[in-house]
Amino acid sequence: MLPSIRALLLAGSVWAVSPPAPAAAQTSKPTTPTAQPPASAPLAALFEAYSEEENRLFPFVAMQQGDNRYNDQLPNDQTRARRQQERDYYQRYLQQLRQIDRRRLGAVDQTSYDILAYTLTQRLNEYAFNNWLMPFNQFGGLPASLAQLGAGTGAQPFKTVPDYDHWLRRVGQFPVWADSAIANFRQGAKSGVTLPKAVVPKMVSQLRTLAQAGTDPAKSLFYGPVRNFPASFSAADKARLTPLFEQAIRRDLAASYQKLADFLETEYLPRARSSSGIGALPQGAARYANAVQVATTTTRTPEQIYQTGLTEVARIQARMEQVKAQTGFAGDLKAYFKYVDTDAQFRPFKTEQEVLDAFRAIQARIAPALPKLFSRTPNTAFEVRATEAFRAASASAQYNRGTADGSRPGIFYVPILDPLKYNTVANPAMETLFLHEAIPGHHYQVSLQQENTSLPRFRRFGRYGVFSEGWALYTESLGPELGVFQDPNQLMGHLGAELHRALRLVVDVGLHTGRLSREQAIAYMLDNEAITEQAATAEVERYMATPGQALSYKTGQLKLSELRARYEKQLGRKFDLRAFHDELLAGGAMPLAVLEKRMDAWAASVK
Repeated sequence: MLPSIRALLLAGSVWAVSPPAPAAAQTSKPTTPTAQPPASAPLAALFEAYSEEENRLFPFVAMQQGDNRYNDQLPNDQTRARRQQERDYYQRYLQQLRQIDRRRLGAVDQTSYDILAYTLTQRLNEYAFNNWLMPFNQFGGLPASLAQLGAGTGAQPFKTVPDYDHWLRRVGQFPVWADSAIANFRQGAKSGVTLPKAVVPKMVSQLRTLAQAGTDPAKSLFYGPVRNFPASFSAADKARLTPLFEQAIRRDLAASYQKLADFLETEYLPRARSSSGIGALPQGAARYANAVQVATTTTRTPEQIYQTGLTEVARIQARMEQVKAQTGFAGDLKAYFKYVDTDAQFRPFKTEQEVLDAFRAIQARIAPALPKLFSRTPNTAFEVRATEAFRAASASAQYNRGTADGSRPGIFYVPILDPLKYNTVANPAMETLFLHEAIPGHHYQVSLQQENTSLPRFRRFGRYGVFSEGWALYTESLGPELGVFQDPNQLMGHLGAELHRALRLVVDVGLHTGRLSREQAIAYMLDNEAITEQAATAEVERYMATPGQALSYKTGQLKLSELRARYEKQLGRKFDLRAFHDELLAGGAMPLAVLEKRMDAWAASVK
């Protein structure tokens, strides 16, 4: 799972609790970008100006790209002036783009034009809703992102003395941001735009954990850069920086986390809404319809998505009944779920390291088959790490992108609360999880996109969850072609993972249109898949906090599977699966309507 678009504007690579494993560089061929005609000069200049200004306005976006010019900045996006600045930026470039005659552009430039026009229009549409009155939640936002960055092993570099000074200046601006966030939370409480009451205690718990850094800075995760000073630093540099870091941890970080936690617990929680979905908020139906459009890049209504979910749930469960027979289990699906959850054979691990090594073994197993499905593979290195302790309890497995220049690897993070309880089939199945989060899922898609220098910068680093998550879910279905799912229990785990994404369509829409309460949604998931109550609760509360985001996975996967089936039928013997995959990934993430038009043109050229 990749973080949401807005969360990624703030997020950096994540710190691991245990010492990171040695980098396991992905054996690869150099990426050869699809040959593309040069863009028209005015359009290319507009694209470059847009990206340059984006990096200046959004320093976390710049840092993710390896542009470290703004690493000392922390824009206060909680202010009205800042929102107006961003809005003016989007409007200005949309107006400039519309002055260019799209009809006179080549096919590649038309695709880039369409993607940017869609992106800018979508972002401008979001200003119709005052979602800034809910500044962050238990699933993402700046408070968690700073913790991930400040540990010293993520996107924020700590290689030089100026790097350390940049971080100190950045976190020095966090107290003002926290005060502004509190002001927005207060305004939201007055106007009836609040987070669900059920998620606020989770936020308080996370914040209090981070606030403990102030009691002993040397034990704080924020102290990581001090514990790991580069060998090149002089004694004088270390002597100067150490007390400054201790002061920043106490004054700028711990005190701000404590203040946010106290506010949320004492003032905000009593005023948070008891409803589960945003349909209960002012502009509720329109607010959710916009969230659906952002997440799916389609014009499908919540009702249409809900019905698709029900259809997919029934289809996948029927297939699971067939595969269950191959396992030799005699009971019904619910009994099988309990069997998988409780039988010791599915919990073989004793240590965290054993879990991580099992994922690395999956990588080794699929490696020989990858050239049959892909002719282009990433140069970006790849690692598997454990999710850090402060967020592991509420985290899902997650991929954090590397940098195109190779200075930071792509990282697959695995939450391992207790290795003795880590289930090989029901977390979801380990083979499925690796295909999705790592290879050939997110790591291939993100890395190949970033490495394709023939794309304009906004496309190289652009993000559309419906494409990224749709691709990752689609790659799960490649398991048999990659030599995994030989064990029918692993195949059941794969189907269970797909079922989980189908259930999300039902639950997300159900929550936000008032069909389901939090408790009903949890019960629905428990009745229909192999999931613990704790995991179901965390999932449902995630959907409550991030409306629509969970719809992107299945929506994107269904479209990619539809396109593959269409071209297999149209092209017959001319259909080449490697060429199809390479073409899908060469263009990078984009809205589904733009993707379909582009891929239809590719198929026509092959035919």
